[in-house]
Amino acid sequence: MLSILSAIFGPHRAVSIYAFVKTWGLGLAGGAVMIAIVTTLYLLGDEGEHEHEAFLTVPVLSATPVNGDLRNGVIASVRLPDGSATSITSTESPISQTVGTTACIEKRVYVESGEARYRFKLPSLCEGS
Repeated sequence: MLSILSAIFGPHRAVSIYAFVKTWGLGLAGGAVMIAIVTTLYLLGDEGEHEHEAFLTVPVLSATPVNGDLRNGVIASVRLPDGSATSITSTESPISQTVGTTACIEKRVYVESGEARYRFKLPSLCEGS
């Protein structure tokens, strides 16, 4: 590597560049790779904008506390208004403790794809619906 750098930059500068690369090169390369990975994950993980469509009160088919305690969250299967069932998870203690025989969910629709997503919400948001 030193001979290649000498041919390009001259012998004195080649030694300085070589010493810099040996001491700081691995750290700089690692930092550049980490930035590239984070940027790629951010760009690939974007699901687009969504719009709130409705708050719904739906029947709960089954509910399982996370780690046996509702304060840790809940995994519940709910019956949607169209008759299909879906599983929704919440790890927020105040919300997961309100899931009983019925639950309040928010229906969000992604603008580009039109795909519906659901998440648990506090029952007070469904009372006006």
